[in-house]
Amino acid sequence: MASSLLELTANIVSSHASVTEMSGEDLLLELQKVHVALQKLEVEAGEGAEKADARGPAISLKKAFQPDQVSCMLCGKSGMKTLARHLAQVHGMKPGEYRKLFGIPSGQALTARNFSEARRRMAQEKGLADNLAKARAVRAAKLAAKGGPAEKKPPKTPRVPKQKQQMSA
Repeated sequence: MASSLLELTANIVSSHASVTEMSGEDLLLELQKVHVALQKLEVEAGEGAEKADARGPAISLKKAFQPDQVSCMLCGKSGMKTLARHLAQVHGMKPGEYRKLFGIPSGQALTARNFSEARRRMAQEKGLADNLAKARAVRAAKLAAKGGPAEKKPPKTPRVPKQKQQMSA
């Protein structure tokens, strides 16, 4: 996370410097102040997450998953249709970690039941399942005509900028 703190610091200070005239000394002081402030925020956020984990769920499993809405068991926020985006953006957590933390069964969707049913009905009305089956059949026919599955190209190696090459040398 140290590199992202440095990147954040640089972005914040460069934005500030673009609208305010600063001397070299002012710029260095501003960099130090912003970096220290971001470090404090990071520590406080980590402590907040530990407290949330230690005290247990903010809401019960039964109350968290209602037909019309879902609620976050970490912070108690309610009124959402799905949890995945909230978990990633607010808590930096993947759905699997969330399930494991609160013992949520894998069969339990992290979406409101009515929302899932509405999406399912819409997909059926639009014939998305039929379209998918047709596309798969066409692809399978093309592959069979070519004589089997196409060979995959090896992944490209990432290109290292010259600055980083010089730094590591």
